[in-house]
Amino acid sequence: MKPYLFLAAAIVSEIIGTSLLKSSDGFTKLYPTLGTVLSFVAAFYALSLSLQQIPLGIAYAIWSGVGTAVTAIVGIVIWKETASLTTALGIVLIIAGVVVINLKGTAH
Repeated sequence: MKPYLFLAAAIVSEIIGTSLLKSSDGFTKLYPTLGTVLSFVAAFYALSLSLQQIPLGIAYAIWSGVGTAVTAIVGIVIWKETASLTTALGIVLIIAGVVVINLKGTAH
């Protein structure tokens, strides 16, 4: 269970880092830039800890898939980015892909 807590921390850190990346305005704003760097360092560190027990393919599928889907939702909710049926379908397909990899992946 502990490796999945590290993976969850990696996902949350990556989402925070990506959101702060938008706030950094091309790395021209100091505090969002520092937050971005620290968040990504924390994300990769936590991901590396999770990889001690979770297979790479599974961990990366979960990390990138959940991170992408939640970041898209954050973009819509916080940054008021345009949402469409295509966006929703893409998020559903990302989540479905992560589920399929976890159910039928040979990495387990």
